[in-house]
Order: sequence, then structure tokens, then C-alpha cells
Amino acid sequence: MTEELAGWGTRGTTGVSFAATLDFDAVDVRLGGRAVLNQFSLTLRPGEIVCLLGESGSGKSTALRVAAGIQPIHAGAVRINGETVSAPGLTTPPDRRGIGLMFQDFALFPHLTVLQNVVFGLRRLGRAAALAQARAALRRVGLADREADFPHMLSGGQQQRLALARSVAPRPGVLLLDEPFSSLDARLRETVREETLAVLRETNVTSLIVTHDPEEAMVLGDRVALLRHGRIAQIGTGAEIYRQPIDLSAARFFSPLSEIETIVADGRAATPLGDVATPDLADGTRVTVAIRPAGGARLRLSGPGTPGRVISKRDAIGEDICEVKVSGLDNPLGVRQPASAALAVGQDVFVTLNREHVLVFVRV
Repeated sequence: MTEELAGWGTRGTTGVSFAATLDFDAVDVRLGGRAVLNQFSLTLRPGEIVCLLGESGSGKSTALRVAAGIQPIHAGAVRINGETVSAPGLTTPPDRRGIGLMFQDFALFPHLTVLQNVVFGLRRLGRAAALAQARAALRRVGLADREADFPHMLSGGQQQRLALARSVAPRPGVLLLDEPFSSLDARLRETVREETLAVLRETNVTSLIVTHDPEEAMVLGDRVALLRHGRIAQIGTGAEIYRQPIDLSAARFFSPLSEIETIVADGRAATPLGDVATPDLADGTRVTVAIRPAGGARLRLSGPGTPGRVISKRDAIGEDICEVKVSGLDNPLGVRQPASAALAVGQDVFVTLNREHVLVFVRV
């Protein structure tokens, strides 16, 4: 195991914050005549981790800047522990909000040592207390032996750890994280994400995390808020919005889909892969049946099932990623399932649906 992966400190040693509430109340932000946030409302409970998830331009980073006090608002209010910190004509500065910030590019001070970077946010404490608190944070992220180094002497993963230590050392009531893992390579991202989540849990800090990665949001967030055009389209646990997306666009955001357009008849939506029950929809309703590649369908070498043929196969770690041609489908069906040496391009297979991972949406 590399130093990058093994170097984190002992879990359970991070100082505990006094977690705050964070409340966005019908916030509007207009930039260049465009509504970036539109009646945006969200409340975070003390100690809760909420992930803002959305495409570029959905407003998620603007919401973070509003919470930080960097972006003024044009309507509504932002409150921390019930105190209004943003309103039209009022923006409490970031250093008076009791918040921590962790940016995508880490925003480290290149001319300060590792220790000085962390102490910088603790200037209100006495020197001895500031040094003790900073060193405790550096021990937790495994950088105690690098305190005299400068940021450019650290690897990318170590710089991320330093940014985390600097953010949590002041024990803020609210921590704001903007795409905190996007600059890390895939080898590091999972471990760094896991350890960062452990630190957030230990500090009990109320955390708002911006990400464009659905898997990351599901792993990190107590709740996930899906943003669209400056407002929340859906909010819930990651499992809730994955299993019951509010519409087809929300479902597409979480994974690719095989989509089949059909019409409800006798309480069922007929597809070339079999019927799907639609008990709550009237006959004649035009619907899209959406099948997720992971879990939506299963390939077998013998029946029962609908005949198909594997037309492409890619090997992932422990998984086969296949495209299957099925008579009656305009496009190949995407399927991900546990790796099998028996599956090969040109193989005849039988396809069965897993109704739990098949979604039905009314076409509008």
C-alpha cells in the first residue's frame, strides 16, 4: 500500500464542532440577467451532510458561494443557527459566519508552510492553542511529519488532506466543500473520500458538498438534493432518488438507460422484453419504460427469457458491460452484471427483466 493510501491518522481523534443549522429560504440570485438560483430553499440540520448534485450551470456552486457569503442574493434569506447572514442588501462576511471552506483547487497559501496554512485560520486563538489545534488536525490527516514543508512539496492527495485539515481545524459550525475530490485520480479518490467522510462524521460538522458525481453524492450524503435550473428538483436519500426518480431526466442523471416507448393497455406496458405492470396509469397513457444497465436485466445462456445476441462486451473490474441486440428494440440493450467467461460477442442469450430496476415514466 502506498504512503498516499496508508498515511491517514487514527480515526476518532478529530475535534468536535458545534454543528449549526443552515437554511436557504427562497433565495434568488441573478447573474448577467439570468436567474442562477430561483426560489432556492433548503434546510440542513445540525451534523447533517447534504450533497448538492447537478449538471454544470444548475446553480450548485452558486448556492455554495451564497452560503459562504461570497455571493450576494437578490431575494430571500440565508440563516445560520436562525441568524440572517444573507438578504437583499445584507451579506455577512465569510469570516463572521462560523463556516469552513474547502475549494476544488484547495486554495492553499503557497508561501506558507503546511503548519502555517492550518494556523492561519486559527488566528483568534492564542498562539499555543492555535498550534496545538493545528497539529492535532495535521495528525488526523497524516501530515504531522510534513508541517515544515510547503504545499508544492506535497502530492495532490496530500494537498487535499492539508485543505481538509485547514478547513476542520477551526471547528466550524458549517463546512462547505466544492467538488473536493475532482482533481484526484481514480486510484486515490475512493480512499480519500472515505477518510474525508470519516473526518466529517467525527467533527459532527454540518456539511454542504457540491458534486456532479451521482455515486459520490450517494456515498457521502445523508440526503442528496438534485438541482435543476436553480432550484431543487428532488431531495431525499441517495437510495430514494435513485430508486424513485421524479422524472426521466432525474433517472438519466444517475445512470445510462435503455428506453422503450410504449402505451399502457390493460394495466400493463408491453415491451419486447415482456410486460411491465402499470396499475396506477390509465389505458392509452403514453409511457417510457426505462431499464438501468445495473440490475435492470439479466443475461443467461438458457431460457426462460427473451432471445438476444451479445454485440459488444467490455471487461470492467468484476463486471461485464454488454450491449445486447433484441428483436423489436431500436437500440441495443445495455447490461452490467457479474463477470462471466461464458459471455462473448456473438453469444446467443436470454434476457429477463428485474422489475425492481425498471422505471416507467409518463411521456409529456
